[in-house]
Amino acid sequence: MTFERLPALLSEALTTRGYEAPTPVQAAVLEPEAEGQDLIVSAQTGSGKTVAFGLAMAAQLLDEGRKLRPANAPKALIIAPTRELALQVSRELDWLYKGTGARVETCVGGMNVVRERRALQQGAHIVVGTPGRLR
Repeated sequence: MTFERLPALLSEALTTRGYEAPTPVQAAVLEPEAEGQDLIVSAQTGSGKTVAFGLAMAAQLLDEGRKLRPANAPKALIIAPTRELALQVSRELDWLYKGTGARVETCVGGMNVVRERRALQQGAHIVVGTPGRLR
């Protein structure tokens, strides 16, 4: 399996990052039966889970694979249990969606809350945060 079913902008990002083919967990979320479904995925560290869920939400985020228009409200919310994981997820989604024009914003404790609010007010497509900060 390849990344051929993905929007071109995501395929290009993956190629640039050195991906030649999806990992098993990525291939599983790209199966036609998985599209639009709630998924529970369990895999080892380093297996590509973060990119997998980034790929799984592409159909809902990208209108026919085109670049995103400015966001009035977030299109995706990812809640991570720790600050470190939220920052990691945000970094991965940032490079994956960079070519689409998506704005990925992170909201975690220990960071400047005023800057986070301002970034959200300016429009974010994807918000990644920890429960306490998001609340």
